[in-house]
Amino acid sequence: MTGAERVYAAVGIGRARHARVDGDAPRRRRDTDRNTPRHDVPLPPSAPAPEPAPPAPAGAWDDGLIARRVIEGAAAPEPVAVVETRGPSAQALAAPLAYDGPLRARLDALRELVGLSRTRLDSRTLAEAGRVLDEAAARRRLSGQHTVVAIAGATGSGKSQLFNSLAGVTISETGVRRPTTSAPIACSWSDGAATLLDRLGIPGRLRRRPVQSVEAEAQLRGLVLIDLPDHDSAAVQHREQVDRVLALVDAVVWVVDPEKYADAVLHERYLRPMAGHAEVMFVVLNQTDRLPGEATEQVLDDLRRLLDEDGIALGEYGEPGATVLALSALTGDGVGELRESLGQFVAERGAPARRIAADLDNAAAGLRPVYATRRRIGLSEEARDEFADRLAEAVGATAAGEAAERAWLRNANRACGTPWLRLWRWYQDRYDSPTGRFPLRNQADEEATARQRVEHAVRTLSERASTGLPAPWAQAVREAAVRGSQGLPEALDELAARAGLPPGRPPRPGWWPAAVLTQAAMTILQIVGGLWLAGQIVDLMAPNLGVPVLLMVLGIVGGPLVEWSCRLAARGPARRYGTDAERRLREAAAGCGRARVLDPVAAELLRHREVREQYARVTGVGATAGVGVGAG
Repeated sequence: MTGAERVYAAVGIGRARHARVDGDAPRRRRDTDRNTPRHDVPLPPSAPAPEPAPPAPAGAWDDGLIARRVIEGAAAPEPVAVVETRGPSAQALAAPLAYDGPLRARLDALRELVGLSRTRLDSRTLAEAGRVLDEAAARRRLSGQHTVVAIAGATGSGKSQLFNSLAGVTISETGVRRPTTSAPIACSWSDGAATLLDRLGIPGRLRRRPVQSVEAEAQLRGLVLIDLPDHDSAAVQHREQVDRVLALVDAVVWVVDPEKYADAVLHERYLRPMAGHAEVMFVVLNQTDRLPGEATEQVLDDLRRLLDEDGIALGEYGEPGATVLALSALTGDGVGELRESLGQFVAERGAPARRIAADLDNAAAGLRPVYATRRRIGLSEEARDEFADRLAEAVGATAAGEAAERAWLRNANRACGTPWLRLWRWYQDRYDSPTGRFPLRNQADEEATARQRVEHAVRTLSERASTGLPAPWAQAVREAAVRGSQGLPEALDELAARAGLPPGRPPRPGWWPAAVLTQAAMTILQIVGGLWLAGQIVDLMAPNLGVPVLLMVLGIVGGPLVEWSCRLAARGPARRYGTDAERRLREAAAGCGRARVLDPVAAELLRHREVREQYARVTGVGATAGVGVGAG
């Protein structure tokens, strides 16, 4: 048998162990008063048997033990609560709240973060962060000398009775009729809390002052206690009021009872989502007078275990966390300890700032999926170079360089080649059709292929740049790349036309004139030798075959030799000329791609890095390392 089962066997109480409910569906509970003596719970041996109460007057409503005790104490004068007054003198005593430097820095970072993210994230994602900023600003303008503490609990947990016990006067109505508390009721131990109560929406008729006691006034000075309706009330408006006030108070006292301390509504809807607010949270096990023997400690241990499962840190051994106490508001056992803990808690004047800090932590945790990433992001040099290469391929930079090299060599051949070979090439270019020698390519097909290459380059770049980014920022990067790619193929075509081969002939090296003169001399030798031989044939000149033949041989052999030498010498300049043409076109294509695609993508990455740095400041851990951003 588990510890919890031993508790329930000893107490005889059916435990609603995390009973599932359908959302916030109204559940009407007509439980008997939790403080009514139960016949199935044995009294401790040391507890005297309760004396029989005097008979109630005729027609009076018997509401159990509470009614009997009220009748028993009717002879004693009952303290009367004083209505909270509102005046300028009281408000002048309340100095506004001041946040420390780190908290102010975190709030400023969150405000900057929201401003930077409005164009990238929807309003629902930023709603909680905006609410935290609004509430922090509103709370800062109000009193820093007061701490607003709400008492919350389920139906029949005895929170209203605990509220009255702390106040020392009957302020909040108690009874077996459910729900008893229909609206938040406030009790303030010092003046100057009117603006705080205005913020909570508590009207003046529901504001009270406790019994004037010097000791209580000194111990709880600055405390503003709020009794809330039941968080599991059958009335929807009661639950809405609880949720509204819980979002505004500085601290919460959760009152649970031995029967429903493990209720699913309490743990799943309130305690678990508020796990980060453990430092401004009290969890009080009420009605310990119903538990015999060591059952109180067993229930407390089980309650601590449930709180640990909810992720709530417990303030034990001097560590920050929730305070867990056991008491009986009916008998007053343990109430003094709670009053002392509340007094120390209020005297520290740190609850409002800790509540805002916890709200900041919750808002940061909710925003983590849209800002944080575990991998390095951005564009590497390799990715940018590959993008430039793909654009150069699409614009035909390599082909343009090869064409420039061929043009240089062709110009060299025309200038340094033999006249007879140049004449033959001219004839071929003039009268021979290019069909069959070089394949003709359709211009439309070339444009379609170039466009596909550009689109593929942009798509690959956007995928690399958005890898590892949260979904909103990855989408922003992809959209920036797509916007930049519109009109990019046409721009590259115009660029290729401007940055391609310059008009006219390629430049000539310094040795070019000497080669041309040498080739001309070889041609002259051939002509002179030929004319000499022709003159001898027609008897115009004296017979002498040796000299004209030698001249012709020199011209015939020397001409091709000069052409071959020029071709060898022209390879280097031609290659450099082609390389320069390819480089210019590559640089032009890379510049066009950088201006249209890389820069917008890099701007989105820089903006994401900036918001990540702001998010790191919000979380209080400093700038996040390992964020790579390619600026293009």
